[in-house]
Amino acid sequence: MCERCGNTYHKIQEFSRRGLLKSGVASAVSLAIPASLMTAGEAAAAGLTRIKATHGGGLCNLGIFIAKERKLAEKDGVDLDFVVTPTTTDVVTLFGAGMVDISVIPYSNFINLVDVGAPVQMVAGAGAEGCILVGSEGINSAEDLKGKSIGTFQADTLEVLPYDYMSAAGIPFADADIKYFNSSPELAAAFINGAIDAVSHIEPYATQCLQERAGSSILTDGLDLYGKGYADCVLAARTPLLDENSGAVKAVIKAMMAAQLETEQNTLATLEETVGKYYKTSLESLKLAQSRQPVMIDQRNNTEFFYDRSVSMQKMGYVKNTLPADALNWTLLEEVISENQELYNSLELKSA
Repeated sequence: MCERCGNTYHKIQEFSRRGLLKSGVASAVSLAIPASLMTAGEAAAAGLTRIKATHGGGLCNLGIFIAKERKLAEKDGVDLDFVVTPTTTDVVTLFGAGMVDISVIPYSNFINLVDVGAPVQMVAGAGAEGCILVGSEGINSAEDLKGKSIGTFQADTLEVLPYDYMSAAGIPFADADIKYFNSSPELAAAFINGAIDAVSHIEPYATQCLQERAGSSILTDGLDLYGKGYADCVLAARTPLLDENSGAVKAVIKAMMAAQLETEQNTLATLEETVGKYYKTSLESLKLAQSRQPVMIDQRNNTEFFYDRSVSMQKMGYVKNTLPADALNWTLLEEVISENQELYNSLELKSA
């Protein structure tokens, strides 16, 4: 299972300096790509187009996990082939260098990739909400974070959250002691064991932190800052694939939309199907965590949110430019919605 990690930002910058994100030089990445259960020949024989995809390990990936497990894209001619990586850094590396076609990634990683010139576009949402800032006992406000250590991942959605939280209260982010970590389990363990005073984490790890450190509480779950339905991870595709085979991307979007519906109609079954394989936590913890980070594929209403977060990242010094309008391409999503009205109208969470 892929975990978020702390050096994704630096890897993107390194690849940008070497010109590899724009050129898509796959040989630059020395990562082993595991073979799919279905070989390329078998996929072709079955009349399927193979789409290589990467993903993270948070609950914002549940939609693509269910799409894969239940083969929801195959009815539209696509074999969704997961390229499993240990960290988000590897996800972004593979995606940015053109070794995979699509990726579910944190919006912050997407903004970084666009800023350094990678040929990628956001085509749909993936997961909503679920970014949570947890304080240890005695920390109950942004003011209380002055001089305290906050654990997070650099240039991640999980660093943007505490930045925005403290900024909204008029408190400089520099007044806190920001500690960067290399993996989701490491970050959670640091907070649970008392090595840091506060933690900004995704689900299901945020719930684990709350349950396993006595006296801890939620400082913000993003809803007070951004409103209901704000984004964490998104579905992005490389522009060459969009130009050459937009139908395959539509099949993936439709499959993830169908996965969202199945998750909404029978949440327990989808969690039972993914716990252990994709999520290393208890089913009970996963159920609570999922209620805080649901699947949401139609995130057109977050267009302004994505731009505003790029402004935050610019102020933090992580990007030179704010997100350009053409980085978000909702065309295929809107086609899927138009062609599948019954499916779309059945969804609980959507822009319309």
